[in-house]
Amino acid sequence: MAPTINREVARCSASGNLQEAGRLLHTLAVVYWGMAGAITLLILVLAPWIAEYWLQSKQLSSQAISHAVMLMGLVVACRWPIGLYQGALIGAQRLTVSSGISMVMASIGSIGGVAVLALISPTIEAFFIWQACVGFVYAITIRAAAWRIIGKTKENSFDIDKLESVWRFTAGMSAIGLTALVFTQLDKVILSKMLGLEEFGHYMLATVVVSGLFVLVGPLFNVMYPRFSALVVTGDTKKIIDLYRLGTRTLAALLFPIAMVLAVFSEDLMLVWTGNPSLASSVAPIISILVIGSALNGVMYFPYALQLAYGMTWIPLMINVVLMCFLVPLLIYLAQAYGALGGAMAWLIAEVTYVIVGPWLTHRYILNGLGSKWFFQDVGMPLAVSSLFGAVGHYGIQAGGYSAYGNLMWAAGLAMLSSILILLMSRHLRNVVWNYARWKKSVI
Repeated sequence: MAPTINREVARCSASGNLQEAGRLLHTLAVVYWGMAGAITLLILVLAPWIAEYWLQSKQLSSQAISHAVMLMGLVVACRWPIGLYQGALIGAQRLTVSSGISMVMASIGSIGGVAVLALISPTIEAFFIWQACVGFVYAITIRAAAWRIIGKTKENSFDIDKLESVWRFTAGMSAIGLTALVFTQLDKVILSKMLGLEEFGHYMLATVVVSGLFVLVGPLFNVMYPRFSALVVTGDTKKIIDLYRLGTRTLAALLFPIAMVLAVFSEDLMLVWTGNPSLASSVAPIISILVIGSALNGVMYFPYALQLAYGMTWIPLMINVVLMCFLVPLLIYLAQAYGALGGAMAWLIAEVTYVIVGPWLTHRYILNGLGSKWFFQDVGMPLAVSSLFGAVGHYGIQAGGYSAYGNLMWAAGLAMLSSILILLMSRHLRNVVWNYARWKKSVI
């Protein structure tokens, strides 16, 4: 539903009729808050079973785990409506407002969480109670911001007709959301059952490191998706193509060099972060494999944004279903053979399949004929350059005998050089940077 309101607000904004978007926002908000209550009740009921029969812990009691899971459910419920109001703000192209609120609330959640643990109660329960409170304040704050921009009137009420007008797209997005949730969390669910808690903890630590890549992906997607939706309404195909290719190349120029550094220097990074050589040695191979798959997943956000802008939700839904059917047996087999490393290998194979099949299927129906240029020029070229620099880093810097800190400093420089080279190899990107620099100079 969040992508639905994002798309509809962008379309209404392009046509100058935000009042219609307000009616839809109010209707979807009723559904969202109702689902938040249902989530709370469901997890409260399931928490004892999860603690007793699913999570394998030798250090914590079942009661402590049960309480933690219940509070996690409360945190999820408090945060659940946030996505809807973020979608409305982003659709109205108010990304700065959404990002500002998110940054403030994330800071309060993190710093306050540390303070609670250090000064009040160093327990799991205290931590999640704090996060639930912050989540609720976050939801109320972003709700007020969304309505201030969309324009709340007394005429807004629950309107079943508004749901019917977007039900096809919303149903498609709901199915995509469900299958994407299963697909992205499937490895964690299966591995939590198959692995011991310590080995599973290593896998989750690796996923935390790799998730940093999506700090780059999320903002670009949030900018491009509503812009694509507005351009589809106006029918400006040339601008869509230019924006699509420029956005992909920009993301690849940033994403692939960083992923290369994480893949090659993962052990150095973990050693600097944790100070534990044994832990760094165990987690580093998992990070190296996961980060490659996640980088490939990241560039696929642009074809996904294009699919949603054109309302073709069946394409990502079909891709998710096929990949899930493929991933489950592969994940079980490789996890049994290689443990946590096998889980990472299954994820990488699934993402390689996705980046091959996804663009081919997308460009059969949208921007037909663009697929090979997008794949080889906008994705393949930055990937090749980053891989070449990664090989240089592996055999050059690693052989230099530097400390972990020294290796990371050299690696950061290598990533910057890789990004600059990718930038220089793209005429479109060069022109954008040059025009921006001239504009800044004229302003100054």
